[in-house]
Amino acid sequence: MTTFDLNFAADHFTLFGLPRAQSLDLESLENSFRAVQAQVHPDKHAHAAAADRRLAMQWATRVNEAFQTLKSPGKRARYLLGLLGHDPQIESNTAMPMEFLVAQMELREAVLEARAAADEAGLEKVRTRLLHEIRDEYVRLAELIDVARDYAAAASLVRQLMFQEKLLNEIDDALEAVTA
Repeated sequence: MTTFDLNFAADHFTLFGLPRAQSLDLESLENSFRAVQAQVHPDKHAHAAAADRRLAMQWATRVNEAFQTLKSPGKRARYLLGLLGHDPQIESNTAMPMEFLVAQMELREAVLEARAAADEAGLEKVRTRLLHEIRDEYVRLAELIDVARDYAAAASLVRQLMFQEKLLNEIDDALEAVTA
């Protein structure tokens, strides 16, 4: 019988031997992922007993999900806040600062106008602006979680980032439609 030298109940950070932090060394994450994946990959257990093959499949799924969560700053923050006992209240708390909402409405209008005009350059301009804002917010998020330990402010920022990430996806969809 094959045994896995891993704890299935471990959190994602522990699974990869990484500290619980918003600021992660992505190269270390990638290296740890490869090492763990090599241990649990179903191909490695193709000739094992049926139960061990199922276990390998479960482990591979768990490892992939953990990696996808930790490599995304937004998903990582939501997950980490949950581990720290701070629910970002994504579904129940939709309150956001008025200036943020106004800025997002302006960006959304610019996207709609650029899409209607098939203005690829205009969409790229809005996309670049939004990407810069999101990157700055990710830095702020790491400071709030890792340094200030202001989890309430971090949860609020996570909700804003989800709004921004959704808009970024809409811009990408608009670009795809305009360039098709």
